[in-house]
Amino acid sequence: MLLHDVADKFNAVSDQLPLPDQIRPHLALSEILDDEVRHLARLLAFLAGESAFRHRAASRYPATATVRRTTLALASAAEPAGLALAALGAAVHHLGQLADLAHQAPGPARDRAITTEQQRLVDRLGDSRTHLAHTAKQLRTAADTRTPPAATAVPAQARATAPSRSR
Repeated sequence: MLLHDVADKFNAVSDQLPLPDQIRPHLALSEILDDEVRHLARLLAFLAGESAFRHRAASRYPATATVRRTTLALASAAEPAGLALAALGAAVHHLGQLADLAHQAPGPARDRAITTEQQRLVDRLGDSRTHLAHTAKQLRTAADTRTPPAATAVPAQARATAPSRSR
């Protein structure tokens, strides 16, 4: 349940990011990036804190296979979450570049620079979405993976050689 909940939170961050055709360098985009960077940073901090807590607890108490798998999934999700945060950081940088270019003298060089920065902004937001989707998928896969129960059935060959209990 925890892994699905965290995966839902990563999907929520991804859903708040604008799609490529919605990306325009205006104030609303900077506010969206500000909010989503904060949300993602909190999620990454949660992953790190929860992994550390579970690691410390495992040294004191024996952990079940499910607890170990959950802990590993949370720790493993930190890397793509960090990559998503880095991509959002780069998007903020490109948005800042676009804001700076808007105040420069018009000309073909400025227009090319704006086009380049606009494409880089779109690419970084796309990268972030990709990493967020990977993180959520990784958490859901770990949550849905169950270790098969120990085999309690008697193998067929053993049943065939066992004496009959009929009366």
